[in-house]
Amino acid sequence: MITISETAQEHFQKLLSQQAEGTSIRVFVVNPGTASAECGVSYCPADAVEPEDIEIPFEHFSAYVDADSKAFLEDAEIDFTTDQMGSQLTLKAPNAKLRKVADDAPLFERVDYFLKAEVNPQLAGHGGECTLMEITDDGYAVLQFGGGCNGCSQIDVTVKDGIEKQLIEMMGDEIKGVKDMTEHERGEHSYY
Repeated sequence: MITISETAQEHFQKLLSQQAEGTSIRVFVVNPGTASAECGVSYCPADAVEPEDIEIPFEHFSAYVDADSKAFLEDAEIDFTTDQMGSQLTLKAPNAKLRKVADDAPLFERVDYFLKAEVNPQLAGHGGECTLMEITDDGYAVLQFGGGCNGCSQIDVTVKDGIEKQLIEMMGDEIKGVKDMTEHERGEHSYY
């Protein structure tokens, strides 16, 4: 679930040696599954361990994760680097803002996850976003675009050469294509 590099483990071991006996670390996500999700690491005294916590044992200490944060910390990595600018602890949690879905989850959930995790971060650079509205019985993902995508002259390229191509490649026979239900006429609702 969480990978902690050797250098980060050494860093935590050094910090924990200055704490009360039995102190571990806690890795957590504040506001999990939202755009404002933040990951953190804190000390976890022995009396702060909850029965439902997940223990991740390392050679010299344990890391604890609360049950609510578990899915959001899937594939998380903690590293500690030192260079001429100083030392830095980094925590990367690609699923903190959005819970990763299982490979066998319903098709709607897998397509929705792909759009939120892969497509929307790219569209956000242009002030845009897309939402999965439905998957038709004949296998088309119906999307609604908003923000900077509304009225964009490149929307057909985004839909056909980008999103549709990737979805068909990833989902195989489950997805036949993508349909855009957005009204792209330029007007007061459009961004330019």
